[in-house]
Amino acid sequence: MEALKRANHVRSQRASLKAELKRGSVAITDVIQDPPEYVQTAKIVDVIMAAPKYGRVKAARVMERCRVSPSKTVGGLSERQRRDLIAALEE
Repeated sequence: MEALKRANHVRSQRASLKAELKRGSVAITDVIQDPPEYVQTAKIVDVIMAAPKYGRVKAARVMERCRVSPSKTVGGLSERQRRDLIAALEE
């Protein structure tokens, strides 16, 4: 029961973060640079697609250019991948 409660809490926090990203009140680069605990296990493609003006195709292009697998999690990014994604998203 405790695991289910934690999973539901993480899901609600992620939904809230995605809504803030859509509104523009949180920058995608800030989330990638210093991700909160509840985003560590989220797939990077899902986080990027929550940002304004980023759909599946544009997110895939950015990730391909930065050599990041779509199945990679935010917490699993290397420093190089993190740095390259931030630079690409700031363009």
